Amino acid sequence: MSRTFTLSFIALLTVLGIVGGVTLYGDNIRKLFGASSTSLAGSPEAGPSRKAMRSFGVKSPDAQPVAASRAPAAAEPLASGNTHTRHEPNAFTLTREDRLSTFAVDVDTASYSLFRRAVQQENQLPHPSSVRVEEWVNAFRYRLPEPRPDEGDFHVDLEMAPSPFSMDRHLLKVGLQGRRVAKSQRKPTHLVFLVDTSGSMSGEDRLELAKKAMKLAVGGLNETDTVAITTYAGDVRTVLETTPASERGHIEDAIDSLCTGGGTAMGDGLELAYQHAVRMVGADNVSRVVVLTDGDTNLGKNLTADAMLESVARYVRAGVTLSTIGFGMGNYRDDLMERLADKGNGNSFYIDSEREARKVFQEQLAGTLEVIAQDVKVQVDFEPDAVRGYRLVGYENRDVADKDFRDDRVDGGEIGVGHSVTALYEVELTGEGTRLATVRVRAKRPRGEEAAEQRFTLERHQVHASLAEASSDLRFAAAVAGTADLLRGAREASGMSLETAESLVEDALDDQQDREEFLSLLRRVRSILPRNNWAEAARKY
Repeated sequence: MSRTFTLSFIALLTVLGIVGGVTLYGDNIRKLFGASSTSLAGSPEAGPSRKAMRSFGVKSPDAQPVAASRAPAAAEPLASGNTHTRHEPNAFTLTREDRLSTFAVDVDTASYSLFRRAVQQENQLPHPSSVRVEEWVNAFRYRLPEPRPDEGDFHVDLEMAPSPFSMDRHLLKVGLQGRRVAKSQRKPTHLVFLVDTSGSMSGEDRLELAKKAMKLAVGGLNETDTVAITTYAGDVRTVLETTPASERGHIEDAIDSLCTGGGTAMGDGLELAYQHAVRMVGADNVSRVVVLTDGDTNLGKNLTADAMLESVARYVRAGVTLSTIGFGMGNYRDDLMERLADKGNGNSFYIDSEREARKVFQEQLAGTLEVIAQDVKVQVDFEPDAVRGYRLVGYENRDVADKDFRDDRVDGGEIGVGHSVTALYEVELTGEGTRLATVRVRAKRPRGEEAAEQRFTLERHQVHASLAEASSDLRFAAAVAGTADLLRGAREASGMSLETAESLVEDALDDQQDREEFLSLLRRVRSILPRNNWAEAARKY
């Protein structure tokens, strides 16, 4: 009996050990075999049809980081694997219950570049939690009218047509275009590069690509601009003190001298970079920190991400803005880079090629450097008699409580010189009423305290009778948003098909190279999907 009892006791301990192991590591095991819903859709089942009401900048209880390790309360260790934040897709909202849709603008494009890298270089789909629809849509150029001199900083272009994905719905495109400023009229800029030179940044797609990006940026600066370079690895140091951009050879020599080695103390590096930047802050100039990193970071001694973000907010109040530029893959902290850019009143990019570096640091340099409006919020007011319901496609992490639209203390997004922002809504019309919606844009001038508001309306006569009558921009944006919605596993994307998206893109290329590239990526995605039944599984979420 004693022997039987001993064997039983050992068996019990074994079972408990297995159960405990599955509890602790089960999600990673399920991810390995494709059984975890987060590995497919990045989010659990959608909740009620009412939209969430929360202030932008306050982390949503629905937003959960997807990572392989948990951080302790004090210092955060190196991330293990790529990390993203999962956001629940917006649900369809009944207008009679809530007629207002409010969000902060977003000009980030990192999510689309991550998708392109996954498909082109790794021949696989992006992690669903890395897909942010608005960043895909805003990775492309659209023909938007510029604001008139008497109109303010923005013009809003509204276009609606029947949806290609649902017979009973229409698509509304809200396109916001910021005013442009000639290069000669741009404010003097002080640019502080903060370069991650830790060992993990070694490689052609990391530090070497970052060097090319910095040289492109310097080449586009005015003679009145200045540059400083700081680095962080096991320690932090200043490689180049404030130097006029006209001394391009000297600056490029400093860039060429950068090499990798050591640990990763991002928090300490940010502090040094901001100290350089804040010295040059003034009403008539721009001071911006640009972080270039693969995201593999332990932040610094006894420093949490929240503490670092609070430090960033302090410098934002002093007038310094921030851009985060990601490189490489393997331990990339997409979630942290996005939060840093949001908190730093800047933008987040991911550079996967020299072509993307040229786009960010040459073609879009003015918009990347100089902000023309801050705390930019958009509110769409749908008429209940004309619109039965609506869904904003994307912008989940930019949601603003409706009551906070005119609360100028509540943070919004930032718009750079010449930047545009596009958002898409799925809308169900009732067939009644003449006015469908009123769009309001509220924003402050840089470092301003009081916001100004602009107003635009959408009337029924403006709605296209068919999708064929709509602009190629609307058709293309619909294809991009639909593809992203499907690949992130949005439940509302159940009527979406990649075949329809491909057909839309083929008819909306407009001889634009970026659109032709998306078409090739879309075809690659379709060739990847049958291998792993991903699409069928994603449609369940």
